[in-house]
Amino acid sequence: MTVAMTGPDGLPPLRDVIARHGIAARKALGQNFLLDLNLTARIARAAGDLSGTDVLEVGPGPGGLTRALLAAGARRVVAVERDPRCLGALAEVAARWPGRLEVVEGDALAVDAAALLGRPAAVVANLPYNVGTELLVRWLRVDWPPWWSGLTLMFQREVAERVVAAPGSGAYGRLGVLAGWRTTARILFDVPPQAFAPPPKVTSSVVSLTPRPEPLAPAPLEALERVTAAAFGQRRKMLRQALKPLGVDPLALLEAAGIDPTRRAETLDVAAFCALARAYAARA
Repeated sequence: MTVAMTGPDGLPPLRDVIARHGIAARKALGQNFLLDLNLTARIARAAGDLSGTDVLEVGPGPGGLTRALLAAGARRVVAVERDPRCLGALAEVAARWPGRLEVVEGDALAVDAAALLGRPAAVVANLPYNVGTELLVRWLRVDWPPWWSGLTLMFQREVAERVVAAPGSGAYGRLGVLAGWRTTARILFDVPPQAFAPPPKVTSSVVSLTPRPEPLAPAPLEALERVTAAAFGQRRKMLRQALKPLGVDPLALLEAAGIDPTRRAETLDVAAFCALARAYAARA
């Protein structure tokens, strides 16, 4: 008699689940399934105490991280999955933890997940590579303070470095300004390619973003996004040249913000960009 192997949570190994449900990862969906259950448990722990917390997960795939979040005590997990092939595997996870997993079939960019979550709510996800940055930006743009209590997200290492980048670094840009303005962000640990199926060509990193009670400095969001887009759009140029696409006199704008017009975008800290945004909003 053959005895089916199960993991510590009473469910089959993820490789067996993937084979049984025919869930070969698809590049078009940005899928790289994390199979190491020790790592999924580590990610769940990195999100802090999840007991009594609703959790949003995007791209659960066969449910490895989903299992870890439920085992860690999340009150409820809302898992948004675009790939219908994964629904059977996720139904097995839901049966293991009755009433605590809600699977939403659809595109995370089109789903109002916040409306489905209680409070407090956290976001914990191995984000699909092709939508990870866009989702993060959307979560950073919400009314403040946000509906989420924390973001624990996996990105390609290159993207993670952009999220946490400080002024003066090559990775510093629009994403680092927006993340630094509204959160404190840090890289927790790296995940090697061999932890995934199929292995990606790059190392991944888990990033923690904790919302600031108030943004680092006052600034209108739309103005901040416009000035950072202009400044970093021509990052090798001095700001007196780079800011011309804004349609206002760059020298007057920089003087109002107290910024030397010969500086370049990568040398400005978040507070300086906020001053620039306030000056621009007053003139636009």
